[in-house]
Formats: sequence, C-alpha cells, structure tokens
Amino acid sequence: MTYFEGFVVPVPKANKDAYRKHATEFAPMVQEFGVARMVETWGDDVADGKVTDFKKAVNATDDEDVVFSWFEYPDKNARNAANEKMMSDPRMEEMGANMPFDGKRMIMGGFEAIVEEGAGGGGYTDGFVVPVPEGKRDAYRELAAKMAGVFRQHGATRVIESIADDVQHGKVTDFYRAVKAEDGETVVFSFIEWPDKAARDNAWKAIMADETMKPDGDMPFDGKRMFWGGFEPILDTAKRETAHA
Repeated sequence: MTYFEGFVVPVPKANKDAYRKHATEFAPMVQEFGVARMVETWGDDVADGKVTDFKKAVNATDDEDVVFSWFEYPDKNARNAANEKMMSDPRMEEMGANMPFDGKRMIMGGFEAIVEEGAGGGGYTDGFVVPVPEGKRDAYRELAAKMAGVFRQHGATRVIESIADDVQHGKVTDFYRAVKAEDGETVVFSFIEWPDKAARDNAWKAIMADETMKPDGDMPFDGKRMFWGGFEPILDTAKRETAHA
C-alpha cells in the first residue's frame, strides 16, 4: 500500500506567499527524487483544543498558522530511496537555508497506509493525528475502514489512515508529543479529501446527525488526545498547479 511522509509545520501568517513559493520550487526536486505526489494545505478551520491540537503540536504562536502536508510514495522502499537522494543532494542545503518557517518545530515521519479509499484530489482536506494503543491496531483499522465507507458515501474523494512506521522522537516537537502518546501507543496520520469546503461541511452535518454513527462501545483510541482540522490546498502536484487560497 501507499507510504506517506507526513508533516505539520508552523508558518508565520505573513509568510503564506513565501511558503507557497518555497513549496512550488521544492516540488520538482522531490518529484525528481521519487515523490509520487506532494500536497501542501494551509490551516483554515483549525480549532484550539483543551488537551491537544494542531497549534500545540508545533508550538505555534499567535502570528502563525499551521500547514498539514504529505508526500506519497508507492511503497516504503521508494520512500527510503528518495530520502537517500535528498540527503546527498547539495540543493537541499540551499533550500534548507531559506525556509520561511521554523524547521526546528516542524514534525514529520513515515507512515504506512492501513486504510486507503478513493482516488484522491479535491479542494479541501480534513487532517487528523490520533494516538492508538499498539494492542488495538486491528480494532482501529476495522473502525477506520467502516468510517471510510461512510465518508465516501457522503462525498469524500479519498480517505487515508496511515500508521507510524518510521516516526522519530524530536528534541523540540514530534508526533508522539503532539498527541501526548503514552507507553505502548503509536500514532496515526490521517486525512480526508473533499471536492470543496461546502461539500465537507454538508457531509459532517449529515454524519453528526446520523444516530447510527454513534459508537456501540469503547473507541480503540483516546478521542480527547486526537486532534483534527480543516485545511485549504495551496499546492498539489497531482493537479500540476498551485492553488491560490
């Protein structure tokens, strides 16, 4: 199944255009390395949470927004080969010296798809980061597969659930800290692609009002530490164009 490199990035609001330019210039290079698709989405409907949220995940300040981003690869071997090329390419050092964000607070990691429904593409994305007990992987996958079908029925173009495979602990921020992961827990990087924001909003209203969608028993994760948000695309190499959100 598809392998994902997931990113959450704090970016100054004033640097939105600079970030889009940086990503647009970076895209051809990563595609040269082997990235099949690169997507950059800018925080649009990202609420503050009581326990965790996207902003806390990267220690975002009041003058910063959050970018939810990912690279797609056909498999882990392709991802590893691409990373080796990136590490040895001198252009990467130049790109790294001119980043319009604080790279020390960016979180990233490699995730293996466990649910993959739909062909992808769209005008709006819901992003999720979820702490899942290792012993409940199968239960989570079963629930996620069920929910993916529901989202697709309500108009989602694609639903991805990917679980941590190569996610390192960072000095300042990381995916584990982001969800306050406990011993014996892993992390899921998940997203839903929609045709546009209106379709997403209408779908969620219908899903939340559906009595049959209420859980029958205990959830296979701690919902209080899960966080999510809505994001507008600013770059999608599958479309070969940059969105001007």
